[in-house]
Formats: sequence, structure tokens, C-alpha cells
Amino acid sequence: MSALALVMVLGAALLHAFWNLAAKRVRSGLPFVIATNLVIAPLYVPVVAALLLWRQPQVPWADLWVVAVSSMLKLGYALVLQHAYRKGDFSLVYPLARGTGPLLAVAAAILFLGERPGPWALTGAALIIAGIYLLTGGHRLLRADHAHLVGAVKFGVLTGVFIASYSVWDAHAVADRGIPPLLFDAGTGWVMLVVLSPLVWRRRAEVTEVWRHHRREVLIVSFLSPVAYVLVLTAVTFTPLTHVAPVREVSMLFGALLGAHVLREGDLRRRLGAAAAMAAGVMLIALG
Repeated sequence: MSALALVMVLGAALLHAFWNLAAKRVRSGLPFVIATNLVIAPLYVPVVAALLLWRQPQVPWADLWVVAVSSMLKLGYALVLQHAYRKGDFSLVYPLARGTGPLLAVAAAILFLGERPGPWALTGAALIIAGIYLLTGGHRLLRADHAHLVGAVKFGVLTGVFIASYSVWDAHAVADRGIPPLLFDAGTGWVMLVVLSPLVWRRRAEVTEVWRHHRREVLIVSFLSPVAYVLVLTAVTFTPLTHVAPVREVSMLFGALLGAHVLREGDLRRRLGAAAAMAAGVMLIALG
């Protein structure tokens, strides 16, 4: 991985952890997703207009269906993530989702994109699995006093499934099909807003309530989320997904620290140790 790609992906990881912290504070579900899309979609209009005037990129209109598929995957991701945050602590859900995502993304890249990581990837995968076991408490989940964590773990893993799905799909879109990253992300945002539009009026009271009480969080997510993901998509255009997807998950460490120090969540040593093991695992996958 080049130095430029590494800087871009690490920067995206830090931004990603911060906007997820903001999303955790809201825990609203669909109204929050609608509110952020109502901000993101119009914000992209002047940015895309400037890009079209400055660079005049080729717009692959025939690939609109690729954008639409990505939009559905990201919408599912956003909704499941919000549900996971209502079920469990940030320092549990965030590393769990980000840790399972790379495993699945790398497996999918091997199966569908023809990429072949080296032997380091096996060691990295084992570290991630061990970290997940430590993070979730392993066999303790079966005990009655830990039953409340089962929902958080299930939805955290399901979030990882969506992360892996859109990561592989989007890498194919920008790297193989040549869709400009900024146009691609803007397109997915616009399609998501179109899909959500029938619900905007129906849920307007709830969306207004989210905006009234969590305006700062809505703006943080609306600004940081697109910037972080465009950085990742740009890196994917000149770096294999099997390198980019794992390295960006160093955000797990940021998430564990933020959960402990900002949200005052417990089990700092165990959760930070698990996040560190998972981060080391994804770095080894990147080396492979």
C-alpha cells in the first residue's frame, strides 16, 4: 500500500469513528437516517456541479443500476447500525461491526474479485476471530445475566455483513467500472433520498424532533460520513480492496477509546484489548 493510500484510509478511519459516535448518541433509527440524507443530498449538488465543470468526468449513465444496488446496501447498513446502537454499547457494537466486515470483505474479494491474499491473512483472520470472542465475552453470552448482549452482537455482526457487501460492490464500481468516487457516493445519496421520500412526509414529526434535539449530530454525520467514504473509494481506485478494507478498520481502536472516555462505557481493558487484537488482525490481512 502506498503512503498516499495509507494516509487517506487512516484519515477516513478517524472520521468514521467520530461520525459513528455521533450516530450512537442519537439512537433514533429511521428518522435519523432520513434527517441525515435530507442534509447530504443537497450538499452534494454544488460539489458535483463544481466537479463536472472542473474535471468534466465521463458519466456512465448505463451504470445507474450499480449505484442503485449500492444505495440499497447502504440504506440497510444505516438502519441496522442504528438498531445495533440501541441494543448495545458503542465500544461493543462498533468494533464488532468493523471487525466482522473485513473478514467477509476479504472472503468476498477472493471469491468474486479474484484477489489472492498471502499467508499473513490467515493469521490476521485468527486474530480477528479471537478479538471478537474476547469483545463479546464468548461463552458468557449464554449466561442469563449477559442475555441482553445477544441482540447487540447479532445486529453488530449483521452490520458487518452489510459493510462487507457494500465494500466489495463499491470497489467493483469505482475500480473496475470506472465510476468516479465522488459521483458514485453522491449518486447513492440521491437514490437513497428518493427511496426514503415516501416516508419523509409520513415521519415528518419524528424527523423534525430529531433535527430539533440532535441537530449537531445530524450535521456531524452528514459532513464526515461522505468525506470519509469518498477517501476510501478514491484509495480503492489504485489500491486492492484486500489492503484498503482491513486498514480502515483501525477505526476500531478509535471507537473503543471514544466509547470508554466519551460515553463512559465499562470494561475498558477487555474491550480495548479485543479491539487491538482485531486491529492487528486486519493489519496482517493487509500485509497478506
